[in-house]
Amino acid sequence: MTSKMSAGLLMYRFHNARLQVLLAHPGGPFYRNKENGFWTIPKGEIAPDENGLDAAVREFKEETGITPGGEFIPLGTVRQKSGKTVHAWAFAGDRDEAEPITSNTFEMEWPPHSGIKQLFPEIDRALFFSVPEALEKVNEAQREFVRRLEMFLKENSK
Repeated sequence: MTSKMSAGLLMYRFHNARLQVLLAHPGGPFYRNKENGFWTIPKGEIAPDENGLDAAVREFKEETGITPGGEFIPLGTVRQKSGKTVHAWAFAGDRDEAEPITSNTFEMEWPPHSGIKQLFPEIDRALFFSVPEALEKVNEAQREFVRRLEMFLKENSK
């Protein structure tokens, strides 16, 4: 059995001289009241004919409505508790958090066993967090991406 592979992007900025990273909150009824440990980098599955960075760029745009660009910093991979391997890159960017994100949607039966199909956004919010806040909010395995980005930026600012 092969594990699923995803790719994503961690957008960052400096606000008041402090590093902040953009995290996304999953949409849909199961995540409505879940906070710490449930936020994620915008990511998705890598198609068979796609390289990881192309998949990460595509998924970021689909889930946030933001077209990423500039230099992409490789952050390596992590394995989540589910067994999924996530590849990530970081890039510098910004967004007006007062503007809603534009996310793709998914369909599911809700309420369960009702026969009613509803559409939900894959991502219902995307916000910037300081590193300490991000480490509380993000999926446990993905904390490593935040740490790696912070280390890379420190080492390359000298």
